[in-house]
Amino acid sequence: MSRPRSPVLAAFMAALVLILGGAPLLKGAFYLGKHEGDTMHLAELVLRMADGQWPHVDFMTPIGILALAPISVFIQAGAGLGHAIFYAQILVAVVLFLPVMRVAMSRLTGIWPYAYGGFVMLLCLALVHGEAQSATSISMHYNRWAWAVSYIAIPLAVLAPLDRPRPWLDGALIGLGMAVLVLTKVTYFAAFAPGVLVALLARRQWVMILAAAIAGLAVAAFVTALAGTDFWLAYLQDLLTVATGDARQAPGESLIDVIVAPLYMGGSLALVAGVIFLRQAGRSVEGLTLLVLMPGCFYVAYQNFGNDPQWLYLLAMFAFVLRPEPGTINGCGWDLRAALTFTGVAALCFGAPSAINLAFSPWRHMASDTTDVVPLLPRLPLADDVLTPASRLYTANLKRPYDQPGDPFASYREFAKREDVPVLNGEELPECQLEGGISAWFELATDDLMAAGYSGSALMGTDLYSAYWMFGDFKTVKGAAPWYYGGLPGIENADYLVVPLCPMAFSLRSSMLKSLEEGGWALREVHRSPLYILVEPIAP
Repeated sequence: MSRPRSPVLAAFMAALVLILGGAPLLKGAFYLGKHEGDTMHLAELVLRMADGQWPHVDFMTPIGILALAPISVFIQAGAGLGHAIFYAQILVAVVLFLPVMRVAMSRLTGIWPYAYGGFVMLLCLALVHGEAQSATSISMHYNRWAWAVSYIAIPLAVLAPLDRPRPWLDGALIGLGMAVLVLTKVTYFAAFAPGVLVALLARRQWVMILAAAIAGLAVAAFVTALAGTDFWLAYLQDLLTVATGDARQAPGESLIDVIVAPLYMGGSLALVAGVIFLRQAGRSVEGLTLLVLMPGCFYVAYQNFGNDPQWLYLLAMFAFVLRPEPGTINGCGWDLRAALTFTGVAALCFGAPSAINLAFSPWRHMASDTTDVVPLLPRLPLADDVLTPASRLYTANLKRPYDQPGDPFASYREFAKREDVPVLNGEELPECQLEGGISAWFELATDDLMAAGYSGSALMGTDLYSAYWMFGDFKTVKGAAPWYYGGLPGIENADYLVVPLCPMAFSLRSSMLKSLEEGGWALREVHRSPLYILVEPIAP
């Protein structure tokens, strides 16, 4: 197959960056269709970082600094939150442009340089995380970015160069890529590093391994020089908190279901078939590497919300570009070129819904309805270019059990196996949960808190979010988690705790109150409203 012409490939990819990156800017603002809570969480992370705070050191999050820095740097430059997100996506695409060109020009032929380059640019610039739900969202943008980086490091290690080898360059790109994964979402590094290393060892690419080690260590040294060794210790602590807590170890299906559930089994079988057929076709290194990568592919999908197997397109590319010459037969008499073709087609088909959703998202955003929308964070002028339908922010529904004492179904409560009723200072709290109305809740709560004289306080909530400072005159809490993952991070720096009577996450309120009790913290009530109880935490 013909080799790509670099000017044509570069022009094609640049056009995609211009079109997919520029289309959202023409809309004038970011119009969300879902995941408003996730976007509020992202806003707190990047705004705090833009204010000079460091992830892990000044606030708890398992998300790496490179998932936030591209956005926060544009906020520091004066852009609104929505535009900063658009600019950050373009920046990521531009930074990855040349490494993608290197992979495409040195490893791929035929149509695959263009398909590969276009898809990686799409991962950088899409306005949805994947799946087949059409609404636009910036939620989990770091998963897309991490996949884009993985799509550079893995092919460089797995595929042999078609022209003059450049082990120092390719090794450095792999090392930089793996370092970026550590600093974006470490799950990807843990999942794919073994496969990358096996590929390099199997090919005896000692220079590439050395170059990768030097590049990775250089990044680590640079970050340490900027943030100090405490940064790494704090990052590790945040990761351990999430890994050992019960709040959010995995946000979707179980690991077994991600592999064998009906929705995913076809892709899993395609991956197994790819390993077998590559080995039978004489591609022993590639087949072995794909086998070692297999658990990591499943684990990343398991750990990501939506469980999207974004590795399917990589599998398809490997299946097509590594096909043997016609007439290569296995022990069953199957033509292995045809077998790998079928495997690649199957992988593309199984991954098509998510890929199509990614590709359509910028255009769907351009067609977003701009009537009856309001700012996601109406009291932060810096975020007035992130908009969403008012009904999604201000429609509040109350969910409660219908088997409490006095209810018609009270006699069946023992069959429900509900959590224990949470208790605060001997008082049983209501068994209820707020669904929707996230902005309405924070506006009402912060207005009441300021009217009661608590302006200027550092507030934490015993709920999923503690975004009080984005809705009123309050301080952020050093060391606290903008999205609660477990434990009591930052509790020693909080002036007060807001205990919602009907939280947005019932189990998280119970978990945090239990941790406070186990830690020996006393909670002195200082104020109460129909929405919450305000308590002062007193250390043991």
